[in-house]
Amino acid sequence: MCTKCTGLCCRYFAHPLDDPEDWDDFDDIRWYLAHEDVSVFVEDGDWYINVKNKCRHLSEKDYKCAIYDKRPKICRGYTEDTCDLTGDNYDYDLHFVNDTQMEEYMKIKFGQKVFEKLEKKKANKSKTRNKKK
Repeated sequence: MCTKCTGLCCRYFAHPLDDPEDWDDFDDIRWYLAHEDVSVFVEDGDWYINVKNKCRHLSEKDYKCAIYDKRPKICRGYTEDTCDLTGDNYDYDLHFVNDTQMEEYMKIKFGQKVFEKLEKKKANKSKTRNKKK
């Protein structure tokens, strides 16, 4: 049983993502990042979405698991060696904490012109809607 921390590993979850391959995939990630308490990171070439959301079984009083004896398998895989508090620091290949950072990355990856084209399309749609009124 953990004795050294405040349940840091119980305050978020990270889920693997399919590696983004095209504009739409990166745009989906940009949408994820527009939400509070969400980040996306790349570690050893693999993409993950990270959601800060405390487990409801973590006691606020002593930071212990209220269902320790019947905790899920994924929880049983954590050890003090891999603990967020006592383990090695994360060495992300990439780490995005908001949609603006992803947009900047997309500009580098796909070029500024892609965003300019999207803005033109948006402006044209707006003009078309205004003419119909």
